Amino acid sequence: MRRVLALCAVAGIASSVFAVPASAKTGYYVIRWDNTGICQVWNEDLRYKPFEWGASTYKVVSKPLPTFTQASELQIKLRAERRCFL
Repeated sequence: MRRVLALCAVAGIASSVFAVPASAKTGYYVIRWDNTGICQVWNEDLRYKPFEWGASTYKVVSKPLPTFTQASELQIKLRAERRCFL
């Protein structure tokens, strides 16, 4: 009985260790649209990248951030520095 319990505990700990890097991998970026200067928070989990057409291209202007709140705060900071609009 103790062996089964110990095995279950080890399996639970091992599965949680492998789950953490997968969730830490995702993040948010701030992107800046070249034609308008508008900055936008972009989620790395989304299946498709932002749609570019014609003169509407974007650049990633931040490193990956772990939460939407941090990305949004950076976006506000970039607006205050007049590096982004809206």
